[in-house]
Amino acid sequence: MVNYQKLYGMIGLATKAGKVVSGTDACMEAIEGKKVKLVILAKDAADRTKNQFKDICQQFNVPIYEICNIEDLSKSIGKANKAVVGIKEKGFIQAIKKIIDGGEVSEQD
Repeated sequence: MVNYQKLYGMIGLATKAGKVVSGTDACMEAIEGKKVKLVILAKDAADRTKNQFKDICQQFNVPIYEICNIEDLSKSIGKANKAVVGIKEKGFIQAIKKIIDGGEVSEQD
């Protein structure tokens, strides 16, 4: 189970640190320029957008997570109507992956 509050908080911190690229065109350029090392794509993004990013991320070997929705993703970076964000910095990427993969949730036996 993903802790969305922590996820959005971490994306917000990365944004404040200047380590986030948002929007389809900017993210495409950053992936092609090998500046983005992780992509977060909204579940409710257009199918065309999803396919474009899945293809380019596979081509450039960039992990992609299809998670959350446009409204919450946009709110976390303080911009409107953003379906995709790219993370540029290794420390933030590790923290975000840990949250998405459930590393922040204590499991009960």
